[in-house]
Amino acid sequence: MDALRSLGRVIVAFWILSHLSLLAYSSSSQDLQILNAERRIDLSSHIVKVFLTLKVENTGASPVSEVLLAFPPTQVDHIASLKAALTVGKKKKKSYVPLEVNPTDLPDAPNQTKYFSISLLNPLNAGETATLEVLYILTHALEPFPAEINQAESQLVYYRDSAIILSPYYIKQQTTFIRTPSTKVESFTRVESTNRAGTEIKYGPYKDRPAYSYSPVIVHFENNNPFAVVEELVREVEISHWGNLQITEHYRLSHAGARHKGVFSRVEYQSRPSSGGISSFKHLLARLPPRVHSVIYRDEIGNISSSHLRIDYLKSDLEIEPRYPLFGGWKATFVIGYGLPLEDFLFESPDGRRYLNFTFGCPLAETVVDKLIIKVVLPEGSKDPSAVVPFSVKQHLETKYSYLDVAGRTVVVLEKENVVPEHNSPFQVYYSFNPIFMLAEPLIFFDMQDIILIPQDDYVELRSQDACV
Repeated sequence: MDALRSLGRVIVAFWILSHLSLLAYSSSSQDLQILNAERRIDLSSHIVKVFLTLKVENTGASPVSEVLLAFPPTQVDHIASLKAALTVGKKKKKSYVPLEVNPTDLPDAPNQTKYFSISLLNPLNAGETATLEVLYILTHALEPFPAEINQAESQLVYYRDSAIILSPYYIKQQTTFIRTPSTKVESFTRVESTNRAGTEIKYGPYKDRPAYSYSPVIVHFENNNPFAVVEELVREVEISHWGNLQITEHYRLSHAGARHKGVFSRVEYQSRPSSGGISSFKHLLARLPPRVHSVIYRDEIGNISSSHLRIDYLKSDLEIEPRYPLFGGWKATFVIGYGLPLEDFLFESPDGRRYLNFTFGCPLAETVVDKLIIKVVLPEGSKDPSAVVPFSVKQHLETKYSYLDVAGRTVVVLEKENVVPEHNSPFQVYYSFNPIFMLAEPLIFFDMQDIILIPQDDYVELRSQDACV
């Protein structure tokens, strides 16, 4: 009987807590309203960039410490990066303070809506306003239609969204702008207050829209920009305390646009480059660090000579050309390797540990990486490795054996999916190292020489015996 009473108390307490949290979320939504919202959607590339400006007001009586962003479930899976900042000052003195953004769940979310929470630096008191700048990146959000095209056809794609911003808050006024790569737009959804001028489609302004308003729209337009997607990229960063940092990158590249149908004519492609393969691409630009050396570019067949390297004191641009142009659905695999001076990337922390400071992401410009694996190979004898990355990644350790290794080298492995150029940020790998281990390989090398090489006196004696015979 006592057990049943205890169980009943637990159920009642859980019911009260769940309803209190629901009331807290609903009251928070009622306490905030958006005075003005402006959204700009950039469709000029296959990577969709959305810039959102929100002016938020606290209309309630209690302070509010977070602002929620809402997304439909069909769109949230395409979000590769989401950043938010608080606008401080006006005009020339305006500055932006980064804010923390995390995914969150709300009970009883309508239509399986997904949310992200923006944490404010200071709670927004009653009657106060704040202006937020939000940038989020969408990948694989453009749908080729038709799904297959021949060599001479242009590529048309669909983009689906809403003319009205999905939000858990009441919005007094809002406007959405959609920019296309060119004026070649096949069709777009016309709703109330729709205008088009050149490459821009404008929806709004709309006033006094309740929470969770939604108005689906579709834009069908021409986009012949390279749909370069790296299905998998493995970057190996090997540290040598003898002064070199060796980078080896294994690419599995594909064209993620409309699939190519029919035969490929090399003659038409070369004689009519503007129309004989307008949706294909044959050049890629890799932005490498400055002071790069010993650059290689090869595939399974061997070295590929169609590359050009330009070096200055700020960066190194490597322009590569695959063995054949890539049309929709075509793939290519290749390897890029290069060396860097260790002194530019390896430092010592105040606690005596060493750390590598390198750039996360993919060097190829305007490229989506479905799966990125970075392997940082530490010198043999390194201990206590740890990685500091400015966003969430999967981490684990491996062991690699190279020439003259005894115990093997510790490898810090970082994995992330859906990587875009906005992820090209510095990360650090810390580790402890005793310099005495630098003598291990030279000592092993000289010991092997003593074992393999025949002493000179014995060699002369053997030659004398052979001569007598």
